[in-house]
Amino acid sequence: MAVLAYEGVRPFQLSVPCEIFGELHCEGVDPELWVCALEPGLLRTSAGFAICTTHSLADLPKADVIFIPSWRLPYKPPTPSLIDALLEAHANGAIIVGLCLGAFILAETGLLDGKRATTHWAFSQEFRQRFPAVELDDMPLYVDEGELLTSAGVTAGIDCCLHIARRLYGARRANRIARNILAPPYRAGGQAQFIERPLGENLRDARFRNALDNIVRNLDQKHSIDTLAASLAMSRRSFTRHFHQTMGVSFGEWLINERLLMARRDLGATNKSVDQAALDAGFGNTKTFREQFLAQHGVSPAQWRRSFRGT
Repeated sequence: MAVLAYEGVRPFQLSVPCEIFGELHCEGVDPELWVCALEPGLLRTSAGFAICTTHSLADLPKADVIFIPSWRLPYKPPTPSLIDALLEAHANGAIIVGLCLGAFILAETGLLDGKRATTHWAFSQEFRQRFPAVELDDMPLYVDEGELLTSAGVTAGIDCCLHIARRLYGARRANRIARNILAPPYRAGGQAQFIERPLGENLRDARFRNALDNIVRNLDQKHSIDTLAASLAMSRRSFTRHFHQTMGVSFGEWLINERLLMARRDLGATNKSVDQAALDAGFGNTKTFREQFLAQHGVSPAQWRRSFRGT
């Protein structure tokens, strides 16, 4: 595996693939990882300190997986030598991953034309203007197009790398890595929940926040749009519009995600049965819970628990 380093690289984004794939987290996951310098000599990071590596751009096409950890701001197109190295790596069958603004560099190669991609939501408009041939979706945390992957901003790189670990090593080992770095094996939802939609300081917004906090503390109870809207002295239509503008998802989607999050916590940290975890999280019946869990995670709750605990 290779991680591209360049002048001005952000240390955190450089370190994400290094931490997940460059450390021995569990048996069976010990790939050779190179940090490949785009320019010769010491590379100064955005934090001011410098890094040194023995690998260079010439090593990039030799890797099986390549990570581009974001890119410089203000934006400058990549050098022809970097484009050539990425195209050669792709021709050799490499998986290429554009983390955050690294999606811009992957798009510069032309490999994303006609394919889906994502990037940090704050740069989605610029991305669309620069690369109209790419089908940009600024909602998911990452997009997997087989040999080409892109992720949203900063910590979404963790989600993307854990997804790659699941692809390469299986869910059990990927979940072990997630446990070691204290990250959720899978994060529900997408970028919409993080897009800047500031709540005002008026009474309605304060009551809105308090109402959602109360729901999270009482997920085992029934909650409906009509009841919640009435408690805020809002019509159903106004509440639905306000909720989506504020949270980026519908009330139903948000509630299911919160319930699944609670159930995952219980499955991973307690000895509750799957049925009890479902009931405590507010699912009316375990059949619905299992269907929702499978749809979002691709495995059953019992399989997820076994993989997460490594037993």
